Amino acid sequence: MRFDLTDLRLFLSVIEHGSLTQGARAMNLALASASERISGMESALGAPLLERTRRGVRTTAAGDALVRHARLILDQVQQMRGELHTYATGLKGRVRLLSNTAALAAFLPQQLCSFLATWPDLSVDLEERPSSEIVLAIAEGRAEVGIVADIADLTTLQTHLLARDQLVVVASTRHRVAGQASVAFADIVGEAFVGMSDAALETHLGQRASRLGRQINYRLKLRSVENVGMLVEAGIGIAILSEASVVALRRPGLEILPLSEPWGSRQLHLCARDFATLTPHAKLLVEHLKVSNALPGTASP
Repeated sequence: MRFDLTDLRLFLSVIEHGSLTQGARAMNLALASASERISGMESALGAPLLERTRRGVRTTAAGDALVRHARLILDQVQQMRGELHTYATGLKGRVRLLSNTAALAAFLPQQLCSFLATWPDLSVDLEERPSSEIVLAIAEGRAEVGIVADIADLTTLQTHLLARDQLVVVASTRHRVAGQASVAFADIVGEAFVGMSDAALETHLGQRASRLGRQINYRLKLRSVENVGMLVEAGIGIAILSEASVVALRRPGLEILPLSEPWGSRQLHLCARDFATLTPHAKLLVEHLKVSNALPGTASP
């Protein structure tokens, strides 16, 4: 049985995308070539790895086993390459970091700026995802390090507290909630909203609305917090954002009120499967973030 690393990466790519076509595209392989590789793996194994359905592909029992082993093998290869490159060519490499919306708004860009300035031969592949997706990706070895809110189940990972975050409602001073000490999510979920495009926070809020049997009505989604504030001030809708992201929005025409639900107050954690087994590059990033964002009682030894 012979599977090379490209075979393993292709197989995991197909599983992650749920489609042979999309998985091949992500690997920059022609569909015919990718299909031939998968067929070759199945022939060598003597058992099917994938089941083709109308919606794409899913793993068989043999495929599930291959997924586990492939992730372990590729993770070990990545660690090996990182350590060998450290000795052979100096500290060069990439770290894949997943982050939720709050960390990106609060402190991460500044900390990555100082990290990359300190280590000019390192690069960071940064991607914004909902906390629950980040935990799953870290647990499955699809990323080394993540920053998540404590709304996710972190029991399978090692964590380090980085920061605290509060979700706030941004509304026009003419809105009915203006002047309140805090706002309940259930009281505003039926309002018109203005949101952030592709923000992991919006996914989380959608899940919270679903638990109430509701759906958030976004009149418009934008990529800039400042533009969201402009529309809110004009009475187009309200917004729920991370408190750290609304510092620039504190102006006379806007009210900024905390969400009253317990889940509106969150802790942001750095997470990994095992901090001790990270690549040298990832360890440097982890230590940089720990020191730069040290909270009382959480500083590294």
